[in-house]
Amino acid sequence: MRLKINHTSVYTYDEPVQYSLQRLRLTPRTQPGQTVRDWRTTVHGAHVEVGYADHFGNHVDLVSTNADQTTIRIVAEGEVDTEDRAGVFGAHQGFVPLWLYLRETALTKPGRLVRELARATDGENELARMHAMMGLIHKAIDYKAGETAADTTAERALEKGSGVCQDHAHVMIAAARVLGLPARYVSGYLLMDGQTDQTASHAWADVHIQGLGWIGFDAANDICPDDRYVRLATGLCYGDAAPVSGLVLGRAAETMSVAIRVEAAGQGQSQSQS
Repeated sequence: MRLKINHTSVYTYDEPVQYSLQRLRLTPRTQPGQTVRDWRTTVHGAHVEVGYADHFGNHVDLVSTNADQTTIRIVAEGEVDTEDRAGVFGAHQGFVPLWLYLRETALTKPGRLVRELARATDGENELARMHAMMGLIHKAIDYKAGETAADTTAERALEKGSGVCQDHAHVMIAAARVLGLPARYVSGYLLMDGQTDQTASHAWADVHIQGLGWIGFDAANDICPDDRYVRLATGLCYGDAAPVSGLVLGRAAETMSVAIRVEAAGQGQSQSQS
């Protein structure tokens, strides 16, 4: 399937910003399951200092503001051909060793609830256990926007019983690591059924299973990623793979708006289930 994507982020400040620095992880790479046909990122009100690949293999653009800016507009857009691989990404790639993906972070540190969920997961093998775990997380956390924030931990999300895809991914990652399986966070896009326009990107988890490699698990939707998904970045948790992150010097209050459009190329609306 060919997906056409437009991701626009606008940052508005109540007084001029003298300096800000942002990392943009808004460029998908050609990799197993996807081929980037065309992609461009345009920044207004700031300029790209440098582009590079980070230690996880993500493409990162480092962007700084010009002086006295009150608005920064970032537009990432293009077309990506995708393939349904039933969630199988495949062999581990890159310089980061697999054991690093067993390391907990502040967002994925397991507590009592995460450990109990991991212990309650049954299956005849590791793959079956991960599918069962995905289903348990899907039932344990209702999808509700606005219930959690970017700094909500996996344990807190389980305690609340509600959250967004970021929270489902963090719980899946934390619980898989409790069982000794390397796991990582994936940010990207999802073609949704009847909802071409979206207000946020998507997130899911990869778990590494011996003999199969990395397998994707989207606990928010209780499915393994297929050809409706496009990968942007990966890392130990949200902090390593956030589409936009950075800092602003000064006291200016920031307002952010995000508009994302994902559709099958050449069609006016999406045709898949969310």
